[in-house]
Amino acid sequence: MISKESKTGLVVTGLLLGLLMSAMDNTIVSASMPTIVGDLGGLAQFIWVTSAYMVATMASMPIFGKLSDMYGRKRFYLLGLLIFLAGSALCGTAQNMDQLIIYRAIQGIGGGSLTPIAFAIIFDIFPPEKRGKMTGLFGAVFGVAGVVGPLLGAFITDQIHWRWIFYINLPFGFLSLWLIAAFYRETLQLKKLKIDWFGALTLVGSVVCLMFALELGGHQYAWDSAPIITLLAMFAVLFIAFIWIERKVSEPILSFRLFKTQLFTATQGVAFFYNFAFIIIAVLIPLFVQSVYGGTATNSGIILIPLMVGSTIGAQAAGQTVRFFSYRGIMLVSVLIFFTGMALLGTIDVHTTRLMLTVFMVIAGFGMGCSFSLTSLATQHNMEPRHRGIATSTNTFFRTLGTSLGVTILGTIQNHLYQSKLSGSLGAGQGAAGGLDAQSVFSSSSKDALSPDVLHQLAKAMASSVSSTFIWALVPIGIGFLFILWMGSERLVPRNKAM
Repeated sequence: MISKESKTGLVVTGLLLGLLMSAMDNTIVSASMPTIVGDLGGLAQFIWVTSAYMVATMASMPIFGKLSDMYGRKRFYLLGLLIFLAGSALCGTAQNMDQLIIYRAIQGIGGGSLTPIAFAIIFDIFPPEKRGKMTGLFGAVFGVAGVVGPLLGAFITDQIHWRWIFYINLPFGFLSLWLIAAFYRETLQLKKLKIDWFGALTLVGSVVCLMFALELGGHQYAWDSAPIITLLAMFAVLFIAFIWIERKVSEPILSFRLFKTQLFTATQGVAFFYNFAFIIIAVLIPLFVQSVYGGTATNSGIILIPLMVGSTIGAQAAGQTVRFFSYRGIMLVSVLIFFTGMALLGTIDVHTTRLMLTVFMVIAGFGMGCSFSLTSLATQHNMEPRHRGIATSTNTFFRTLGTSLGVTILGTIQNHLYQSKLSGSLGAGQGAAGGLDAQSVFSSSSKDALSPDVLHQLAKAMASSVSSTFIWALVPIGIGFLFILWMGSERLVPRNKAM
């Protein structure tokens, strides 16, 4: 007979496994992307491998959350996990970049259930005095995922095949599925809520239209062409419709009531612009490493670890000092360090040593990491208990939206810069005439067929495009600085131990 405490421990284990898979999914893929591009082609589309997952997650997250409130956590956690596993299996079978993007979107739909429902279950099964400890444990999963994901993805890619970075989800996912199905018993009092379907549709539609416009504009279509103008117009119409809907519905995806306080509003702006800038480091550094330094995907995976270690240390440092300084004071130090790290990354080229790159990433990661704990705490500052779940979901939403738009916009800038610099260094017609395409810098067979001079020009173009994109990333960090100034002087007031 299994005791109640043991069953709770098994449920927590199942939730941790599901959360770890979801958290690792982008980091494990990022280190393998150069190899995937070399195999499947589609360098111009590779950003969508990440953004498709994020957009789908962003869309499904509030819907799964509302459904779990209405009909129970268990059934929708299991449903989301099954969709995630189906998407993972399909990703492993992709034969071209278009298929991989579609399958990643399916994965993202399922992934949107795992994080919010996992945290909701923790709040359901643990009393208030234990929730802080459990939330800290679950939060640590994201740090572990950031460190282990790139290295595991690179190792699997080198030693087995990149397809197994998706297949590896299956055994862990089914173990999580069994643990939750067998040992979790719901006692939650369910309540009937309305789902903001039109809000979800208009939001996702507007974001997708903007992403396509940015991806195709100036590349496949001129910026003033009918398709691009149509996409931008659809983005504007759908986004205005989303704002109108959210102000009218009783259960909005984005509750404007929360934005009455200056600290809450400013914090969401910080979360959005910080994540907008940070994601591009994790996406582009593996491309830089494998194209400039050469070698295997493991080189790309290992080189990302300092970035994640720096962010984990930054999160811990901010969490420890928040008792002594205001949110704004700590974030002002954070933005200075983050800006400096990104500016240093903007100087990298083919002559940059691995040690220098590592130091630059640690600095940028530390600055970004401070926001992980600070924005979560500031979001819930003086928030009534009945609004804390909505507040946390809103903060997660802005982080995800910033990441989705950042990876698309900055990724598009990098791709355009790469194509432009490649044409400038090799000549506009040489690529086509010589059978040279942009992903030749990643494919071993293509490298063998190219002269050392051409390979150097390819690597130089890639390095220049990546460093220039990091300079562009200083813009959202600068806007984030303005939101930090707007945060005010509020600070965390610890609850009296006697209470």
